[in-house]
Formats: sequence, C-alpha cells, structure tokens
Amino acid sequence: MTAQPDIVLICADDLGYGDLGIYGSPNIRTPHLDHLSRAGIKLTCAYAEPFCGPARAALMTGCYPARVAEPGNTKSLHPVLHRGEITLGEILRDAGYATAMIGKWDLAGHSNDAFAPELLPGEQGFDMHFGTPTSNDTLRYTVLLRDGAVIEHPVDMASLTRRYVNEALRILEGPDERPRFIYLAPNMPHVQLAASPPFQGASGRGLYGDVVEELDFHVGRLVRAISARRSGRDTVVWFTSDNGPWLRERADGGSAGPFRSGKASVWEGGMRVPGIVWSAQGRFPPRSLTGMTGLIDVLPTIARWAGAKVPGDRTIDGIDLGPYLAGAVPASPRGDYRFYLWTSLFAVRHGDWKLHLPRPADPPWLAPLRPSQHIAPEDAAALSQPALFDLARDPQERVDLAGRCPEVVASLLALAEQARSDTGDHDRTGAGVRFLDPGPKPDAPQRA
Repeated sequence: MTAQPDIVLICADDLGYGDLGIYGSPNIRTPHLDHLSRAGIKLTCAYAEPFCGPARAALMTGCYPARVAEPGNTKSLHPVLHRGEITLGEILRDAGYATAMIGKWDLAGHSNDAFAPELLPGEQGFDMHFGTPTSNDTLRYTVLLRDGAVIEHPVDMASLTRRYVNEALRILEGPDERPRFIYLAPNMPHVQLAASPPFQGASGRGLYGDVVEELDFHVGRLVRAISARRSGRDTVVWFTSDNGPWLRERADGGSAGPFRSGKASVWEGGMRVPGIVWSAQGRFPPRSLTGMTGLIDVLPTIARWAGAKVPGDRTIDGIDLGPYLAGAVPASPRGDYRFYLWTSLFAVRHGDWKLHLPRPADPPWLAPLRPSQHIAPEDAAALSQPALFDLARDPQERVDLAGRCPEVVASLLALAEQARSDTGDHDRTGAGVRFLDPGPKPDAPQRA
C-alpha cells in the first residue's frame, strides 16, 4: 500500500472458530461477515491467545504476552500493560493517524472498579476511548467510560454493540483529514450474554446465536458505510477474536468448529480463531489462506500499511504479513508459534508439527485458571510424556505421533527450550522478558 489507509481492527470477545457461517456454523447466520470473507481474505490458521487479557496485550504490543512488561515487575493473569510498552496506538499516532479505541480495553486491570486510570487507552496512544475497562464476567452490566471518565454505571450490555459501531461511524465520517485507526473491541459474545430486542430469539442457536447475529449485523452496517464513502483513501478492515469459545455445560457458549477444546486451553480450539482481512479498494485478492498467522503479527503488518516505524529498541515477536496477504509471496512467513497459558509454556509448533509438553493435571501454579469450567476434563489431563500432532492430517489433535517420530520430538523440545530461555516458563524468567521498573529481575515470574 502506498497511501496511508484508514484501518479498522475489530476484535470480538470469545468468538469461536466455528461461530460464523463462513467457518461452518450450521445455525448462526452471519451473512455480512461471510460476505466480507468472500470479498477479502479468510485466514484458517489464525492464532490468538488462550484468554482475553493476553490476547489484547499481543495485539497492542506485537509480542507474546509472557514477554511484555507490567507495573511492579509482576505477571498478572490479565496483563496490566506497563506505560513503557509501546502500543499499536502510539505507533500509528506517531505516523500521523487519528486513533480511537472503542470497546473493551482490559489492559489496565481486569476490574470494573479497580482499574488503573493512567493505563487506560488515552494514556496508551489513543486520542479517544469509548468503552469498558474490562469484561462483564459475572454481571449483566459494567461501567462505560469516555476518555477515562465513567459516564454510565450500570450500562445496558445489550446496547453496546450498536453504540460502539455508531461511534466508529461518527469517527469515520467526521471532518478530520488525518488517516484514522479505529480499534473496535466489542464486549460480545463474552458471557454474560445480552442481545437487544430486535435480535432476541432471532437465531437458531439460543441467546449465544442471537448475540453473534447482532454483532454480524452491526459489522455489516460499518462495512456498508465504508464501501459507500467517496473518499480517495482506502479502508482496511481486519476482523478476529481474542481466543477460542467459552465452553460451558449450558447452551450459552460458542463453538470451536472442528478443533479440540476451547478458551483457557492451548489445544487448537482454544487459540485458533476466525480471521478476515478486507480492503474497500480491493487491495487483497479474495482467497482463503491456510498459513500460520497470529495476533502478534497484527502490529507489524498494520504498521507497514501505515508507513509507521516498528520500535527498534526492543524485541517484537510479530512478523509483517503484508506480502503474504497481498499475494506477493506464496507462504506465510510465520513458521513457529509458542503456546502459553499465563506464564506457563504448554506447547510449541513448527510447520505442521505441534508438540504438547509434559504437565500435571490442573497444575497448581495455574490457579485460579485450573480447574476450569471452559474445557473438558480430558483436555486438562496430565501428560507424562510429550505429545506430538501433525496438524495437516490431524487438526483435532487426537493421534499422538511422538513414539513414531522421535527426531521431530527432539527438534521441537529444542525449540521449546529456546522459548523458555527467551520468554520463560512458570518456573523461570526468560532472558527476553521485559522488566521496566527499578529492582532486581525475579528468578521466576512474580504473579500479581
């Protein structure tokens, strides 16, 4: 891309791989996102993180969440992003963009009443913020903020998807001549769920389906408005989710489609999510791409489109996907991936091979993540030996090939050891983990 495009990054909350029609949902209608996918790029191997906060840290920093700095040199379950980290908002604002964060932030503390005001979007590179400090895990409402100030408490959660898109449309249609970057992070379909009256009971999938169909409708509103603009500036939309679906015994969780497990796990169903990239001016040849990508790759890719500089004074784990998405190269530049659950390295991938590392059932160092209602007991079971899967032939991760491929296991164990040395593990601090506050570097991750 030569001219700076407007960029809209949409990150749904807990939307599973199998929750859109284009990804195989049999009973949730998502015609607008389906059309966006057919008119642009459908990513079939897009990795997020196992749950909300780490995914948003990855998006904003281009780094594995285990690497990023937090205040007090701690490691929170949901990362509290240190002011010294450089966010995508800061990078684009420095490149001349008007920046807006609309929706759930979740990087200033996972609380609706005890978040850190100095770490909200307005202090992390965004000219404006309209949204919530975190999610609505146990309540059907949360507080609503505008530029750091509480403007509604409580807020009707069912109204937010519509109001968020209204805000995005106001910005896109406003008089500002600068290119615009909008980070749009709907609260849905995270439970507790809430749909507005026109969508209640409208789907064939209960309340969860109602919520996803409402999200699809409002994304459709946004894309139609973008398509109708007469500005000479292109607009790129990147749609994804922060993690796999919240699986529950009740019928209010999502679907991981063909993949194993869900949120709060590193099986494919917990971290493989929808990914759609579209340009209003047709910059991307419509097609489905099977190569590996990750949320950590969003920052360097968007920065390239914007003509912005990626920080050169620190490690960035993300890779620029621009040539791959544009069709200039046939294969994704991402060949490896590290699968962390909090600060615990659970698996590594190279090419089509994925190795799950030995671990006890419900590791005590993962409390309160374990035991988890999100995943089946078999998916939290102990692994006494490494388990190896060929994702090209076995994306469901059911056939352990470790005994038949010892040389592959050895290679991936070496890759895991490199990851531990760099970004750490539950019992060690990696040499590449950032600590930006005074004091000694801890020997192992210090949890808040």
